[in-house]
Amino acid sequence: MQAIFSPASLSDIAALITLINRAYRGPAGKQGWTTEADLLSGRRTDSANLLRLLTEPNSVILTAKQQHNLLACVHLQHSGQLAQFSMFAVEPALQNQGLGKQLLATAETTAQQLWSVDSFIMWVISRRSELLAFYVRRGYCRTGVSQSFPADSDLWQAKVADLRLELLEKTAIKLQNGLNPT
Repeated sequence: MQAIFSPASLSDIAALITLINRAYRGPAGKQGWTTEADLLSGRRTDSANLLRLLTEPNSVILTAKQQHNLLACVHLQHSGQLAQFSMFAVEPALQNQGLGKQLLATAETTAQQLWSVDSFIMWVISRRSELLAFYVRRGYCRTGVSQSFPADSDLWQAKVADLRLELLEKTAIKLQNGLNPT
């Protein structure tokens, strides 16, 4: 799939809200394989959260578009020698077609170009074994570090007890040496 990758702008907020909430929690998300709808109810994000991320220093939301239609996005946050990725969303009907792999590779390259980071990290729900396996195939390592899933009753509610996030990490050296698996 051919997509144009570029940073989001404030004019993308409405489309980002729709995409992210559909992919993570909406009924349409069940078309794809990355939904959290069985684990969490409510929304994944809102306009206030996206406005903050788009205007924060060292923060970029990378989008994938085709003919001005938003297909996917990921949030990149720079801190020290790390780039943290979050809010990774692909339109549910387009999942499993390689766009997520392209977006992740582009996010890694973008973070490296912007910030010359040493490592990329992300937190993934530990019950999402298929998603953890996807990232491991992309060169991410399971660190054994975990934390409780954050509470945000204004946006979401957990449907299961003891929901946890697991930290994954990939060194930028793997990317520089061409070890970015596809």
